[in-house]
Amino acid sequence: MTFFHHEISNISLYFFCSFVLAILILFISFRVSVYNPDLEKLSAYECGFDPYEDARNNFDVRFYLIALLFLLFDLETIFFLPWSVSLSFLSLSGFSAMFDFVFELLVGLVYAWIVGALEWE
Repeated sequence: MTFFHHEISNISLYFFCSFVLAILILFISFRVSVYNPDLEKLSAYECGFDPYEDARNNFDVRFYLIALLFLLFDLETIFFLPWSVSLSFLSLSGFSAMFDFVFELLVGLVYAWIVGALEWE
């Protein structure tokens, strides 16, 4: 079996196990949870704010900032999987490029921390 087929089979196995686990967790949560609707549970919920206020009120955007930072740092970690799989086949330039990427990610995290974007009052 070639390297390509070996890697595809590993990734396919990973996706299959993830899919089966997701379906299993979803099925178990529907079977175990108690369905007890009331007015509060069925009311509209938007971004952690009370939906019964006037739409023209000012609100704090920290919730959206935290959500964007989470998406940014979460999506950037996806680049670690292909890098770790092909780590032994990379040249010095590929290795240093990834460490440059990690360094820039770390600088962004430290900046967000210093600015106070990660604080929730």
